[in-house]
This record gives sequence, structure tokens and C-alpha cells, in this order.
Amino acid sequence: MNLEECRTVFAASSLVLMLIAAAPTLSLVVPFPNGTERFSELWVLGPTHTAEDYPFNISVGEPYSVSVGVGNHLGVSSYYLVYVKFRNQTQPFPNTTISLPSPLPPLYEFRAFVVDNATWETPLTFKVLKASRIENSTFINYLAVNDVAFPVNASTTRDSKGKGFLYELFLELWLYNMTAQNFQFHNRFVGIWLNMTG
Repeated sequence: MNLEECRTVFAASSLVLMLIAAAPTLSLVVPFPNGTERFSELWVLGPTHTAEDYPFNISVGEPYSVSVGVGNHLGVSSYYLVYVKFRNQTQPFPNTTISLPSPLPPLYEFRAFVVDNATWETPLTFKVLKASRIENSTFINYLAVNDVAFPVNASTTRDSKGKGFLYELFLELWLYNMTAQNFQFHNRFVGIWLNMTG
């Protein structure tokens, strides 16, 4: 073997060793050929623990229940934060195109450490504590989430499609970033629409 062949073998061997050493980091960016994808799930299920029968027509003082869940398929154990937020039809919701959470303040939060390929789920109950109606507008002043009261001071007018006075209870998924040592919006949110009937 001449000197040029030795250099080629050494360069190829070095490249292979660098790729092997970088494989854990590359696996977070480059999809595996077998189709393994890295992602997190966020869901809300109705009271029958299915994706139906969600509360819609709500009244003051009546409790309503749903289930909130997170699934971890990131390849590592992860620490999650789920914010519960509330909005009317004109207030901003998250923008997943540019990974921007809603600027609305969270009413409640859940924190969960979820190992890889596992799920976490918990109940969420909510109840409108104080609301009023003036002509063609409704005002929700206080909302309780898991028996903790929060001022929301949200108002809305009747929906143009005649569906009612619509509000949205929505959840944002945040993920703890070990490098930055803080939670960052994980670009996932789900919500349920609510019609304030009385």
C-alpha cells in the first residue's frame, strides 16, 4: 500500500468514526431510514375518554370535565409543561407557523416528566363562576380550573354563523430545554370551543 492509499484509508476511517460519534446528535435532526420520527403528542378527550362528547353549551356554575394527555416519542425522557388558557374569538391563539405561543396569560399549568414512548394523562375540570349577558354580548368574569378561580374578563358577541357566544379553552405544550434551562413552546396546542348559553 502506497502513501496515497494510506491517506485515503485514514481519511475514510476518520469520517466513519466522526459519523458514529455524531449519530446521537444527528438522530435528532435527520430522520432514520426505517421511518422513526421524533415528536410529542398533546390531546384533550371528552368525558367518555374519547374524541367526542366534548362540552359545548355551558352555563354558569356547572362543572365540566375533560382529560388532558401528552405522549413522548422524542427518543429521550422529557419534562413537559401544559398551559391552560382561555380566549374569545378575537383574542390570539398560538401561531405554529412561526412557533409562537399565545400571548394570553396561562390560567393553570400541569407539569409532567414522561419517559420515551410513554404517555401521561390527567383530568381537567372547569366551571364558569361569574358571567353576564347584555343585549348581544356575553361576559365571562371568572373561570375555575381544577377548583382554582381565575379572572378572565373575556367578552364576545353572537357568532356570525349563529352558533352562539363562543369561547375557547385551549392547551399549549411546552418542553424543557436542557441547554437553555427553561421551558420553550413546543409548537403544539389543542382546544375545545364553548358556547356560553346562560
